[in-house]
Amino acid sequence: MIAMLKGVIADRQTTGIVLDVGGVGYELAVPVSTLAALPETGKSATLYVQMLVREDAILLYGFLTREEKAAFQTLVKVSGIGAKTALAVLSSLSVADLAAAVAAGEADLLTRVPGIGKKTAARLVLELKGKLDGLAPGLPGSSAEGPAPGSVQADVAAGLIALGYSERDAAAAARRLPKGVSAAEGIRLALRSKV
Repeated sequence: MIAMLKGVIADRQTTGIVLDVGGVGYELAVPVSTLAALPETGKSATLYVQMLVREDAILLYGFLTREEKAAFQTLVKVSGIGAKTALAVLSSLSVADLAAAVAAGEADLLTRVPGIGKKTAARLVLELKGKLDGLAPGLPGSSAEGPAPGSVQADVAAGLIALGYSERDAAAAARRLPKGVSAAEGIRLALRSKV
C-alpha cells in the first residue's frame, strides 16, 4: 500500500498531477485545493496518498494533509459516494467546513457540491455524524485551531461566504486578519486583499 510520495512535480493536469519519484511517474488525482496549493512544475512536493484498487485500474489520490486524506477515506466508505464525489466534496469544502457542516446537520451546505443533491447530502450528514469531529476546529476531539463560533473571525468568514466567496477562501482570509479588528473592518480588509 502506498501511503505517501515525495518527488518532483513532472506535470500538472486539471484533475491532478504526475509526481516523479526516482524516475517513476505516479499519476495522482487531487482535490482542487491541493492542486492550487502545490508548487509549480519542476518543484518538490510531498503528498499523502490513498490507493484504491479496482478490477480495471489501480488509482492514486493525493492530499497535502493527513486530515484531507482521512476525510477522503471516511467519505468513500459512505454508500453511494465514490472517489470522484469525495474529491468534489474536498474541492468545494475544507475538511474543517465539511466536519462543521456535518456536526451542525447543515445538509444544505453539502448541496453546493457538484453532483450532490438533497437526499445524498442528508445521507452524508447522517452517516458522517461523529466521524469527522477530530478533524475540525472547535469540534470535540479536534486538535486543529480555527475561528471559534461567535468570534470575529467566524463573523468575517460568514460575511465573506454571504458575499459569494467559497468557505475555504473565506476561512483563509479570516485567519490572516490582524488581531483586534472588528468584523466589519475584517471584511473590508479581506475584500481589499482580493481573497
